[in-house]
Amino acid sequence: MTEPASLQTPSGALHYPVYLPDATFGVVRGVDARDLQDCRVRAVVMNTYHLMQKPGATTVQALGGLHQMSAFPLPIITDSGGFQAYSLIRQSARFGKMTDNGISFRPEGSQRKFDLTPEKCVQLQFRYGSDILIALDDCTHSDDSLTEQKISVERTIRWAKRCKAEYNRLLSQHPRPVKPLLFGVVQGGSHPELRRQCADALLEIGFDGFGFGGWPLDSQGNLLTEMIALVRALIPPQYPLHALGIGHPVNVARCSALGYQIFDSAMPTRDARHGRLYTFQGQPTRQDLFQKDGWLKYVYIQDELHTKADQPIESGCDCPTCQHYSRGYLHHLQDLDDHLYYRLATMHNLRFMTRLTEKLGAGD
Repeated sequence: MTEPASLQTPSGALHYPVYLPDATFGVVRGVDARDLQDCRVRAVVMNTYHLMQKPGATTVQALGGLHQMSAFPLPIITDSGGFQAYSLIRQSARFGKMTDNGISFRPEGSQRKFDLTPEKCVQLQFRYGSDILIALDDCTHSDDSLTEQKISVERTIRWAKRCKAEYNRLLSQHPRPVKPLLFGVVQGGSHPELRRQCADALLEIGFDGFGFGGWPLDSQGNLLTEMIALVRALIPPQYPLHALGIGHPVNVARCSALGYQIFDSAMPTRDARHGRLYTFQGQPTRQDLFQKDGWLKYVYIQDELHTKADQPIESGCDCPTCQHYSRGYLHHLQDLDDHLYYRLATMHNLRFMTRLTEKLGAGD
């Protein structure tokens, strides 16, 4: 069966490939919904773990759900929060624990303990009005022991069954013209047999799409290309694959070449705020992006050489920033630490990422 070109959601079609900026707490820092659409952002990802803390599920509901609250009308994916809870607990056991029932955690500085079970994870995402829900999973690092990876896979499968059962229950109680979608997450670390076990079990449970679970980089920061390719091979091509947390432009191109369609990361917007702006070196074709190095070039806007530069960040870029402002002005704003810098820089990197996915999806 051939790979589909898009995925239908309650808020419209998601055309592949697509990069989703992280709007973790319901906002992409520094920009609003109109800015996102001006940069041709077609979807965003928000986070259940964070939203349940701030502003809280009752507040999100009181404000009309995530779409109305953020004024973003296009598809919204909500990550389950499993990765964030894992990262918190990995820092120190005093922050919480994972059991077969779910995750209990108390963020540093918080007086409140939070509980996130598979059922509650799905309930929250339903209440938020998400277009694509992600099942709660037990995340690991690729360097974790085989014993830890086995526990993770077994727990992820059990939680996935509970998520799917709760999803079906909620759909039966609250039927919708276009149902939200549910994705499962394939865990297994760097062990092919565990990845296969997890993928087979999730396919049997039945999901609308899948995500690559676990930390996608090794301890040296290299992309786990073989494992990422294996997961794509394990999941039939009619199902979309979300490269969770992968957003470095080069890695997006590599994973797109392997057959992944959905990408998300805070890296491009965080880099923008810190002064690292993305540009294309030359006019790379789709095949160049897949096969060659050197097509990505950084502009470090804080460098003194940009003080009096009157050219845009990237010649030929159609983002609102490059259409109206010079490197010299951005250098000035960044030196002032003015909030306008964060908006303009973020818009440029966002448009770079949407231009990248447009190139990856186009034929030569």
